Amino acid sequence: MAVEKTLPLPAVWLYPIRFFAVLAVLLWLSRPYLSFRAARPAMSVVIGIAVFVIWIAPDVLFGPAYRRHWLFQNPITGAAVASIPVHLQTHFWFLTVRAVSCTLLVPVIEELFWRGWVMRWIIDKDFTRVPLGTYTPMAFWAVAVLFASEHGPYWEVGLVTGVIYNWWMIRTRNLADCMLAHAVTNGLLSWYVLQTGQWQYWM
Repeated sequence: MAVEKTLPLPAVWLYPIRFFAVLAVLLWLSRPYLSFRAARPAMSVVIGIAVFVIWIAPDVLFGPAYRRHWLFQNPITGAAVASIPVHLQTHFWFLTVRAVSCTLLVPVIEELFWRGWVMRWIIDKDFTRVPLGTYTPMAFWAVAVLFASEHGPYWEVGLVTGVIYNWWMIRTRNLADCMLAHAVTNGLLSWYVLQTGQWQYWM
């Protein structure tokens, strides 16, 4: 993302370049640690759907004014505004790469980071000694809060989501289940954005 700012290329090319660069690095560095065999795939899909509903519910139920409240939009959390320029909101290639990235790439990266590494690193700096899904209150809630903060003005639904994904990690002890749930959530959210034009969900 930092390199992007130095490249004199239009956004329509920068995002796909970032997508393929991150994918290459992910496959190069993380492939030995990746497993996509979910232990409970059906329930993971159900959880992913439930989190999607939780994510959009406040705005659907209470309208745009809800998200503009100072609790959600302020100098710390930022504002719920679209990061995609207007001229790209009808660009098929760009939107395809963005949707695929949100659905297939982001869940893998975030789950590797939050529940594959940070949750274990908080317990023991030599995180490889900590089995996946190990529970301590500090690791559980620290990751939930940090995950929430990553989502800016959507921090409250981000917190609920972090709690749910953390709980599912502890229940399944399988990162693939969290990746699948996360992918379902992001896939449905991408579909919702493209169907409704609620671009602010793609921050």
